[in-house]
Amino acid sequence: MVKFLALVQDFFKDRNFLKLIHITENIVSKFLSIALIIVIFVSLYDLMLVLITDLFIEPVGFFNRTLIEIFGFFLNILIALELLENITVYLRKHIVQLELVLTTALIAVARKIIIFDPNKYEKIDLIALGIAIVCLAVSYFLIRYSHNEKKF
Repeated sequence: MVKFLALVQDFFKDRNFLKLIHITENIVSKFLSIALIIVIFVSLYDLMLVLITDLFIEPVGFFNRTLIEIFGFFLNILIALELLENITVYLRKHIVQLELVLTTALIAVARKIIIFDPNKYEKIDLIALGIAIVCLAVSYFLIRYSHNEKKF
């Protein structure tokens, strides 16, 4: 019993506990990377089906979907690639790169604005997205500016 208590006490020492947390973070990050790669390939497959169906099976020159919807598919894949890049940077450096996170968020909100359907949503929703873009852009500028200041 004393050995067990000593083992438990040793396990909860800061260095050992932090090592366990670090290992857990690595495992979760790798799992997320694999899951995201699967999502990217499934999205690519879905995009190929949409393009082949709309271009070759349907009457030539007519899209069943609007170009905005097709652009949405492309932007979804781009956002997934950006998320994968976030995870990859984390696995390499074990830091969350704020610039990269803000870039991903800017792309995601921009995607929402690009595919925005005014018949489906209220005008206040578009205003909210605009405010989000401005806030993200200002945040990105401040981060970039602070990094440039450190170099000089």
